[in-house]
Amino acid sequence: MDEKIEKLASLCEKKKLLVFTGAGVSEESGIPTFRGRNGIWSRYDPQKVSTIESFERDPTLYWNFFKEVRLPSLIDAKPNPAHYAITEIQQKGYISAVVTQNIDGLHQLAGTQNVLELHGSSRNFVCTKCPNKFHLEIVEKLLLRDFPPKCPSCGSILRPDVVLFGEPLPERTFLAALKAAKASSLALAVGSSLVVYPAATIPQYAKRFAIINREPTPLDTAAAVIIHSKAAEVLPKLSELLP
Repeated sequence: MDEKIEKLASLCEKKKLLVFTGAGVSEESGIPTFRGRNGIWSRYDPQKVSTIESFERDPTLYWNFFKEVRLPSLIDAKPNPAHYAITEIQQKGYISAVVTQNIDGLHQLAGTQNVLELHGSSRNFVCTKCPNKFHLEIVEKLLLRDFPPKCPSCGSILRPDVVLFGEPLPERTFLAALKAAKASSLALAVGSSLVVYPAATIPQYAKRFAIINREPTPLDTAAAVIIHSKAAEVLPKLSELLP
């Protein structure tokens, strides 16, 4: 594995590295992954708890799911060595942008700048009727009073500021991610199964791309470097090799 990390380091150029992250980056922070044998979707049907149609039909289904699964992990989660290594590599001047499929906000908590959140953030919430926005800490308090939580101003139900199944990615964020990828000499996909589209197309727009993931992905055969290991083990070693 060390030889592969050395090869990966040799491909990294200052201001030319795009980091693309998925659920595997946050797994060691206690954030459960969605896919895989023990993923969230092996226990919950996403068509019932995480589509825009189901939310509009009965928002209590989503909010029960959020209260049981998402909220406990968000409250307890802290950045792990993978998050901090990404911040270090960025501070060394290599990373042009971090594009993430994750909605946990851990990159920002680790100090990473210029994070493009393709699927939004489950630490932020919006009113379904008026322009009001709320942070997780406020929504925790609102949940003690109302379920589902309601906007204090207009009384309408709140929703997470995330992309639910059946909704398009935020156009501005997606286009910014594509632009950053096209300007990169290397896109490093970390902890992503690379099966969720159109997000999974982004690393392929860079001159070349590499993959760090515990399991094989559909794009392995096209990658310049493939490391099947934990992000929290590989990224700190990569950071050490970069001057």
